[in-house]
Amino acid sequence: MISLQELLTSVEVGFIFGSVAIGIYLTFRTINFTDLTCDGSFVLGAAASAILIKYGIDPYLSLLVSFIAGGIAGLFTGILNIKFKISDLLSGIIVAFMLYSINLRVMGNAPNITFIDCTTVFSNSNTITLLIMLIMVPLSLIYLLSSGFGLKLRAMGYNKQFALTSGINVKLMTVIGLMLSNAMISFGGGLFSQYQGFCDVSQGTGTLVIGLASVVLGERILLFKKEPLLILSCIAGSILYRILIGLALHSDVFGIGTQDLNLITGAIIILIMLTNKWRKNAYFN
Repeated sequence: MISLQELLTSVEVGFIFGSVAIGIYLTFRTINFTDLTCDGSFVLGAAASAILIKYGIDPYLSLLVSFIAGGIAGLFTGILNIKFKISDLLSGIIVAFMLYSINLRVMGNAPNITFIDCTTVFSNSNTITLLIMLIMVPLSLIYLLSSGFGLKLRAMGYNKQFALTSGINVKLMTVIGLMLSNAMISFGGGLFSQYQGFCDVSQGTGTLVIGLASVVLGERILLFKKEPLLILSCIAGSILYRILIGLALHSDVFGIGTQDLNLITGAIIILIMLTNKWRKNAYFN
């Protein structure tokens, strides 16, 4: 049975990965772009934050650097797609593949960095500031998506041809959407590295699946109709996902262990998809 401390840890990690879920949502839902850069941009943010903290840089400044670094990664994905006419799927794969080497460079050619004794945003003295930041980031995105710019971004994702005829610069909106998405994912990577106290070059594996699972769960829990409010559902879905994983790993009945994490994740996603399909069939029948 999962303990109270483990439950609180699941909520904390879920809140951190809420930034990743928001980033996945922005590409897969808002601008309708199948972006696989996330596995690389997550580690890029973690690496940038870790190396800066290790050398005594302010942890909040390191998160800002992580955010900017992720935006640059998204920019390159957008350039490959828009300027060089590479498909959205392949452009993301290429950038993520290249980021593995870049992340190693950022980490000083070391596969992992430990900074457990360093000051992070999770230090006791920074708790209030951290809470304010974690609240303001999603609220800022909700405001952005509700603005005129956000309406253009969403319109481009719904129907690119309609957006073109309406005078929206689809190419520019696509690049900005990718930059914002990967910036949020990289920001989440920076937060997670500070939470753990270390960074590993391979910790981005599965970021896309985790983010998608959180997005889908959130959409099923909080049935918001307005897209800006779906940002909150991403965070809720991320928290629920972590709780479900924690409960599954503590299920002695089925003999499930930590080695079954990927299996559990896939099973949760399949179950959500099937539930949604059955619900639609029941509605139309």
